[in-house]
Amino acid sequence: MVSVKREREIDLEDDEVPVKIGRSSEDRRSRHCPYLDTINRSVLDFDFEKLCSISLSHINVYACLICGKYFQGRGLKSHAYTHSVQFTHHVFLNLHTLKFYCLPDNYEIIDSSLEDITYVLKPTFTRQHISGLDKQGKLYRAYDGTTYLPGIVGLNNIKANDYANVVLQALSNVPPLRNYFLEEENYCGIRRPPGDIMFLLVQRFGELMRKLWNPRNFKAHVSPHEMLQAVVLCSKKNFQITKQGDAVDFLSWFMNALHGALGGTKKKPSSLTKVFQGSMRIFSKKLPHPDLPPEEKVALLLKEEYQEEMSDTTFLFLTLDLPTAPLYKDEKEQLIIPQVPLFNILAKFNGNTEKEYKTYKENFLKRFQLLKLPPYLIFCIKRFTKNNFFVEKNPTIVNFPITNVDLREYLTEEAQVTEKNTTYDLVANVVHDGKPTEGAYRIHVLHHGTGKWYELQDLQVTDILPQMITLSEAYIQVSSIVTLITEYTICCSLTYLFMSR
Repeated sequence: MVSVKREREIDLEDDEVPVKIGRSSEDRRSRHCPYLDTINRSVLDFDFEKLCSISLSHINVYACLICGKYFQGRGLKSHAYTHSVQFTHHVFLNLHTLKFYCLPDNYEIIDSSLEDITYVLKPTFTRQHISGLDKQGKLYRAYDGTTYLPGIVGLNNIKANDYANVVLQALSNVPPLRNYFLEEENYCGIRRPPGDIMFLLVQRFGELMRKLWNPRNFKAHVSPHEMLQAVVLCSKKNFQITKQGDAVDFLSWFMNALHGALGGTKKKPSSLTKVFQGSMRIFSKKLPHPDLPPEEKVALLLKEEYQEEMSDTTFLFLTLDLPTAPLYKDEKEQLIIPQVPLFNILAKFNGNTEKEYKTYKENFLKRFQLLKLPPYLIFCIKRFTKNNFFVEKNPTIVNFPITNVDLREYLTEEAQVTEKNTTYDLVANVVHDGKPTEGAYRIHVLHHGTGKWYELQDLQVTDILPQMITLSEAYIQVSSIVTLITEYTICCSLTYLFMSR
């Protein structure tokens, strides 16, 4: 018969479990655990959701460092305790407190050789480390022997999430945004209303960013599983892991969701809008219904509601419209893929080009002009036309320069005076290949430390020549204003000279 005291000992969890040996004996075992050589770092993977593999609970979860599985608790009735006895696996890590324990003896292990494991679970970056990320191109060796460049790291395609992977990789290679999320202290103090789940996006994106830039990874790729679980939850399943999505739709939702979760509003900026937000002027006038008689159209155009109106608005990215692709083959019976210069489709923002926009009830004629350029500019090239029946893709190739894209002529006259820096260099290029609903995504990324371009598609990472990038069906492009890099380089050089003196 089990006594009441014994029953209580069985029910006790973690720190409450009574220690039956002396303090000196406990300290000796903590620093001289005989089971450290049984740890198998090759099976450790902290990218997945921290759930007990048996109870599916996220409370008080431990990782077995011998087989890599997650278990709840370490008390006498816990799943971790049972696992340790059944399989003689003795070393466990608390995924929340980052403390190591030996089970079933239940004492804390204190050993500096385990620090690499806690760093993989929760990488940390100093400001000095962050400031040097874009100044060197050193290859690092993962525990499995492969070499990699931090930041240029493949992401698992769990089933059909490459549309999200390319957006996450593009944003992770924007230095100001990356630097903000590498330091958790920058956003951990942001207060959100009770029950607000959207801040989970911020936390998971920060964790993913630190894993992508971790110079001490056990493997040369990262799984975005936890990040994507947060996306599925916060988007109310509008974006999923098992169903292919649209990268531009995801980018739009994700950026706006991050902005709100970081405390930003329409009037209050966030760390995200400081990087990507620009402003434009829209000239819009209502059009009479096309089926009306000519005399009625003339009469309506004289009314006040049909006069051109001007409004200013902000943007996080600019949508560029492609010319209609040819439907028929040429005289040689070959369907030639059309090409268009970038500056042709940028004419949308010159203040003169008009385009008709149709709504359910009304038609409008609009023209656009830029007022303020952001430090990092995103172009979304509209390749897909959607209706109730099908999705059609425009395969037109956009001929774009990799560097020195000057947007001064698309600014208003007043803005041309105030905006000193108007030239951009490409830093990321998202590509869609294949059919509209069955295609795949890949991304080209510039590594600032080496000055080289790399192509990432799921787990595959290869270097690529810049001239090959321009032959792709670009879908999303991220460019940095040229002086950002120049001023940063000059500042770093001056700092180095000052310190060397």
